[in-house]
Amino acid sequence: MNCGFFIPTTMQIIFETTRLILRQFTLDDAPLIYQLNQDPEVVKYVHEPPLTSVDQAQEIIANIILPQYPNNLGRWAIHLKENNAFAGWCGLKYRADVDEIDLGYRLMKSYWGKGIATEAATHSLNYGFQNLNLKTIIGKAHIDNLASIGVLEKIGMKFISTGMEDECPIKIYSASQPRL
Repeated sequence: MNCGFFIPTTMQIIFETTRLILRQFTLDDAPLIYQLNQDPEVVKYVHEPPLTSVDQAQEIIANIILPQYPNNLGRWAIHLKENNAFAGWCGLKYRADVDEIDLGYRLMKSYWGKGIATEAATHSLNYGFQNLNLKTIIGKAHIDNLASIGVLEKIGMKFISTGMEDECPIKIYSASQPRL
């Protein structure tokens, strides 16, 4: 089986867009996370070394991704509707160390430049504001990651400052709950 085309039969769909399905990860998705995070170009700006085993990917799912789900937050697997291909992840994560909700996304290199991150991030923001009634969502990107910065700007997030995270310079963006 090609792990790039696998969607578990017991998947928990968070939402769908025109082209995408975003769903919760399961421990069985470790090969997908491994495939994504073993590419040095994919993890270049995220201050993480490439993964070297599926076991590492399973630890990430168990210790970082799954604990967010009871709060209806999390990093969600992105699949293309047209062929069920795994494209990466997007979603909202609570960061207790800074008491904020963080929008994040990471795509397989073969899906860069196709508008997938923008589409998934737009709908993740809307989900956070409309379904979870979040007040503010933060997005951060390494100052040299122009593609990621472009996504944050395209989805309407506003630049608020620069900063340092993991000893790397970042740009920080914010979006707030739309007023009715």
